[in-house]
Amino acid sequence: MKTTRLVLAALMTVSMLLAGMVSSAPAADTIKIGEIQTYSKLTNFTFPYRNGWQLALEEINNAGGVLGKKIEVISRDDAGKPGTAVTVAEELVRKDKVSLLMGTFFSHVGLAVTDFAKRNKVLFVAAEPLSDAVVWAKGNRYTFRLRPSTYMQAAMLAEGAAKNPAKRWATIAPNYAYGKDAVKSFKKVLKAKRPDVEFVAEQWPALFKINAGAEIQALADAKPEAIYNVTFGGDLAKFVREGKLRGFFDNVYVVSLLTGEPEYLDPLKGEAPEGWLVTGYPWYDIKDPVHVKFVEAYQKKFNDYPRTGSIVGYNTMMTVYHMLKKAGSTDTETMVEAMEGLTFDSIVGPISYRKIDHQSTMGAYVGLTALKDGKGVMVDWQYADGKDYLPSDAEVMKMRPKN
Repeated sequence: MKTTRLVLAALMTVSMLLAGMVSSAPAADTIKIGEIQTYSKLTNFTFPYRNGWQLALEEINNAGGVLGKKIEVISRDDAGKPGTAVTVAEELVRKDKVSLLMGTFFSHVGLAVTDFAKRNKVLFVAAEPLSDAVVWAKGNRYTFRLRPSTYMQAAMLAEGAAKNPAKRWATIAPNYAYGKDAVKSFKKVLKAKRPDVEFVAEQWPALFKINAGAEIQALADAKPEAIYNVTFGGDLAKFVREGKLRGFFDNVYVVSLLTGEPEYLDPLKGEAPEGWLVTGYPWYDIKDPVHVKFVEAYQKKFNDYPRTGSIVGYNTMMTVYHMLKKAGSTDTETMVEAMEGLTFDSIVGPISYRKIDHQSTMGAYVGLTALKDGKGVMVDWQYADGKDYLPSDAEVMKMRPKN
């Protein structure tokens, strides 16, 4: 009996050890990434964004992963609220033991996670939040941003806007960090190129609570020759429809940030505006072989076409992959050093993360809106390389805190 008990005890010990090995294997064999995004809102962007990083993740892991391990993404929804984003960031870092954070959409949410990253010394790859403050006024050692900032995209649009003879400009933008930065940057760049222009009106509707009729009437009262529009999502749709109904756009030149992105242009269908100068993503017309391969893989996996969110998600995950290859480690300080100056060939061309401000040089497509087969498209477009629309090092040093 004693021998039997000893044998059983030994077997139980071995079983427990094996069970422990099995349960701990995922943690030991994967590199955990914490991903934060507003999936419960603005799904026309965030769902394609998720598809993008999932496609990249699948490609990375099918090719063997990185540093001898697969990448595991633990995803959380921030509900579009800064406080929620900070709470889930805390859980991802403390409870789930992620090596770094990536994601976010809204600027105020991205800025909250930027501050969390600084205070807790956690690497944060900001995918989408466009506020200039993410890398300048609120920038820090641990935060890097992929998408071209509001300054960069505003500068791209101002370059084209300066060629139009319009002198009297009005602006409309959502009343939060992104909208304020977008207007400030556009004014600065356009005035530098065209000192003769004047801004005769500004409208600041609350985000997703636009009273389009009242906003358009206020703009029309100022008798502008040109409009700079920063509304997006449902606000954009209301602005476009009400403006068309009132004939407001008949005699004004319109420059519109993000409007050429499929997320916002496609829902307008036959109501899409024509002749607006926009930033966007003409995925259907890009012939670069690398991009064509991406589109084919995306359509095969999701039975859908990519949006701007798709390339942002894909490039964000590829940023993490190339950074880990360069770092050779998941040590935070080593990863930060690897991010500074990181360069890789993306599906939209070469991307580099500047050491001076941690802003990537990913660009944007700039062109005109048009109607084709009853839906909005971009025509006469070109890819504007982000590196050509960044402020000088001297300007950055004035804006960015020393930390």
